[in-house]
Amino acid sequence: MNFLQQIFTNLARTPQKTALAEVVDGQLAAVSSTELLSNISQTRQALKKTGLKPGDRCALLAPNSNRWVAVDLAIMAEGGIVVPLYSRQAPGELVTLMKDCAPKLLVCSDEELRQSILSIWPQAPATLLYNDIFAESVPAADPEHLKNITPLLDDTPVTIIYTSGTSGDAKGVVLNVSNISFMVGRTTARLDELMATVSKQGDDRVFHYLPFCFAGSWILLLTCLYRSNALMMSTDRSKLADELRVAAPHYMLNVPALLDRIRSGVLGQLNKKGGIALAMFDRGQAAWRRSGKGNALDWIWRLLASSLVFPKIKKRLGPNLRSLICGSAPLAEETQLFFQMIGIPVLQVYGLTETTAICTMDDVDEYTAGRVGPAIPGIEMKLGENDEILVRGPNIFSGYWNRPEATAEVMTDGWFHTGDQGQVDDRGNWMIVGRLKSLIIPTSGHNISPEPIEQMILSALAETEQVMVVGNGRKFLSAIVTGNLAPERVRAALETVNRDLPHYKQVRKFHISPEPFTEENGLLTVMRKLKRAAIEGRYREEIGALYESEI
Repeated sequence: MNFLQQIFTNLARTPQKTALAEVVDGQLAAVSSTELLSNISQTRQALKKTGLKPGDRCALLAPNSNRWVAVDLAIMAEGGIVVPLYSRQAPGELVTLMKDCAPKLLVCSDEELRQSILSIWPQAPATLLYNDIFAESVPAADPEHLKNITPLLDDTPVTIIYTSGTSGDAKGVVLNVSNISFMVGRTTARLDELMATVSKQGDDRVFHYLPFCFAGSWILLLTCLYRSNALMMSTDRSKLADELRVAAPHYMLNVPALLDRIRSGVLGQLNKKGGIALAMFDRGQAAWRRSGKGNALDWIWRLLASSLVFPKIKKRLGPNLRSLICGSAPLAEETQLFFQMIGIPVLQVYGLTETTAICTMDDVDEYTAGRVGPAIPGIEMKLGENDEILVRGPNIFSGYWNRPEATAEVMTDGWFHTGDQGQVDDRGNWMIVGRLKSLIIPTSGHNISPEPIEQMILSALAETEQVMVVGNGRKFLSAIVTGNLAPERVRAALETVNRDLPHYKQVRKFHISPEPFTEENGLLTVMRKLKRAAIEGRYREEIGALYESEI
């Protein structure tokens, strides 16, 4: 039974069970299995009327919601290929993606989104709005009928997910039934392990805010449906803290930027409050870091902090939190250790869209801060030239949409070239060093990964969330730092960082940009990764000024 058949079987078997929930106006709005099946049935009827056939591509442009899930499952049940798109992405970029995959149909959540596309692309394909699909309520669909999905073979494509395009044009990654079935089985096993020791009644409490149009986010959604476990969805990212209090989850999927921001926020509040709480936290943290190496006084401070300070921080972040799961980019070791210290383990996963989102997963009971865990069972990983991570297994995509040459460039004898530099220890735990395409080669000839240096600067400079190191073809490295910062503060942070770096990795100069890197100004991907080429282009003059005296 493939992943889609299992999901439909689960929904049919538990008609009154909550399948999904949306956090709306401070409350959970639940959707039962029967209601989800009815929404799927309505969508399938609407898709049939458009003439959608097996193998046709159908673009889905909408924010997360229970309707998004119904449309996604309905397209796959009809044998269509889902092309999920990010509703907040610039219309021009969305049109470029759609022209690339040539969908037969576009499903939009509202008229505003449709008009944003038509204003740039009047020849856009036929469009269905949610109001067209869900205009009227219909009786609950016959579960047996809904289980009658279009036959899907292992190699049948079910989705085309576009990469974030940090270093070039986005490419459409084609994932098939076998890719998804394999990965959902592996994530199910790991989440079962995570929740094995949690005393609970009913489902795991899972909260989710990342857009479903990205591979890792979508895999979590499918895993919850596969496990017959309700997923609570954010509906307003500007109210994320309030939504978290309502959801009170056991775990959630995160990107490093949010966890870094939470840590900075906690430290900022403690510093602002001052007094005994701050003193106890500082001494307790220092003692915790020296665990096993300190003296009796350290033991006392650690005991006090662990009894009076750390639990209060944890309770404010989430009283039920069993773990935080983090992916999409390397997480700063200091941030991971912070959450571990207050009693919330952060388990990292590593993967790319081309690897069906995941290659490695931290072990639930034994993990190493700064590493992303071992390869999951059934997947092979090794180091290639320049310490590039190569991956082989049933999770590897079938190819880039309509780009055979690009596919051939990244595949060798079944091994996928990730483009990431890595390290692996004797226990098989992997560490991600950086992207090969991000390598900086100064005139000294050294190959330098900027990401570790950027993380060091971020740790030393809590006032900013963004740093990008530059210096390719130059005599030394410089950095662009965002925020309203005093130059003296940046200079002091760089002096601290440089003490632990060899001369060729030291950052000698910097430019402060009051404007942050954002999705809106085109300098961040939607997963909050730096668009390095775009940033260098935007700050070309400022970077040039840093090297004017270079001989």
